[in-house]
Amino acid sequence: MSLNNTPRGERTHIALFGCRNAGKSSLINALTGQKVSIVSEVKGTTTDPVYKAMELLPLGPITIIDTPGLDDIGDLGSLRIERTHEILNKSDIALLVVDTESKFGSFEEDIIALIKDRGIPLLTAINKADLKQPPKEMLRAIQKLTDNDAHIVSAETKAGVEKLKLALAECVPETPDKLQIVGDLINPSDIVVLVTPIDKAAPKGRLILPQQQTIRDILEADAIAVVTKEFELRETLEKLGTKPKLVITDSQVFAKVSADTPTDIPLTSFSILFARYKGDLEALVRGATTIEKLKNGSRVLISEGCTHHRQSDDIGTVKIPRWIRQHTGKDIIFEHTSGMQYPKDLDSYELIIHCGACMLNKREMMYRIEQAKKIGIPIVNYGVLIAYLQGILPRCLGPIPGADLFLKD
Repeated sequence: MSLNNTPRGERTHIALFGCRNAGKSSLINALTGQKVSIVSEVKGTTTDPVYKAMELLPLGPITIIDTPGLDDIGDLGSLRIERTHEILNKSDIALLVVDTESKFGSFEEDIIALIKDRGIPLLTAINKADLKQPPKEMLRAIQKLTDNDAHIVSAETKAGVEKLKLALAECVPETPDKLQIVGDLINPSDIVVLVTPIDKAAPKGRLILPQQQTIRDILEADAIAVVTKEFELRETLEKLGTKPKLVITDSQVFAKVSADTPTDIPLTSFSILFARYKGDLEALVRGATTIEKLKNGSRVLISEGCTHHRQSDDIGTVKIPRWIRQHTGKDIIFEHTSGMQYPKDLDSYELIIHCGACMLNKREMMYRIEQAKKIGIPIVNYGVLIAYLQGILPRCLGPIPGADLFLKD
């Protein structure tokens, strides 16, 4: 996979924050060497968060996010500021941009407090140094609030920009080699069979993102990936001539794949692997067991991290509600969100069911899980839930060392 094709969920997310006309957009253009953001002397030019996936040496693949000004005004401005604050939930690195000619005040202090509260690495850049050197009291205030010296830069002349790039690279959260989708569960030359249904919901001409990423992870582990559909699985296993190390399936066909996979062959799903890779597998497994506590009138939130064209038998809006009603025999109320929407008020729900998060980065998925845990609302993802409803969750956790313990009180 080339750097240019790295999925957004696998990129380091760098978000720029600051007041209007602090030079956030100009600094993005200077950092990237491209005209990524529109630059204007008019305050409030950036009215919505702007995402740009790109490569930034020496960081590698990143998503850089330009945000509206923290000092935006009016009712619409308040909504924009709220949207800016929401960007923190997915930011791996925060870059606060201030202006040498402006006052360092409450807007900057408030965002610093929010950034530090979330434990996000923070850098500060004082822009427009070509026009005026920053006052000493501004430098002292930044050092006191952030525990770091500010970077003095000029987006216009590029002064200090290369040094800022290096500092950003040093802030990139470490991702240990052991943090893999499946590579740490297999050995070189192992055979892994992937079951990928091709139905009307499958994207034309390509595999869905989790399947692509898992295949790549298998190949990087020097193992062998064999891809088949659910109706050809039995024949595929017979023709292999050797027992595969693992079968990984799309969760929607769990029942058939489990029936066609001999019990001495380990089985799991893409979604369960992603629950471990991007989330908190233990919390998601424990969330599945609370399905038994649902009763008539219980409210359940089904949340997806992306927006897509829904088919007549959509997994989130049709299949999962149907399977839960069949399993519990209860009249349950289901509500749905997708994309960036994630309710702040989760108290009214008795369970949250989340997608596999292939389009979200780990920080955003963990934020969503932590919000649920903070108020004691159980949360589960699609694959874990479906395996539980099919009665095969213990088997599907088997390939992951220690995961079976999550089902025990």
